[in-house]
Amino acid sequence: MRELGRGQKVIDHPPVQGVLRIMEGRDDVIDLLDELDDGVVEPGQVVVLVRDAGATFLAPLYHELAGIICTAGTLRSHIGIVSREHGLPCVMGCVLGTPLESGSSVELDCSGDDGVVRG
Repeated sequence: MRELGRGQKVIDHPPVQGVLRIMEGRDDVIDLLDELDDGVVEPGQVVVLVRDAGATFLAPLYHELAGIICTAGTLRSHIGIVSREHGLPCVMGCVLGTPLESGSSVELDCSGDDGVVRG
């Protein structure tokens, strides 16, 4: 796997792997919840990418996710705070060197000084 992006990790956490889903709003959340309910996607197997660090639309998914990549914000942003409360690996202010696509396999590594996204 090669490095695709890097940002500020929210918590120390061993690497997690999952299928990437880009989330732009509540319709994407509803689609993923439907896929989880139908058994198309397994809980703990999805890493989401969001661009808005203040987004609250992820609320129904926190218990279902493997990790979060956010291209904006800081540790004090909404997503940073809530992911920390859930013990969920999260990278804030992630700078991506390569555009990511939904459906690709990614690794989110929060075990070092920075949060690193690999694929």
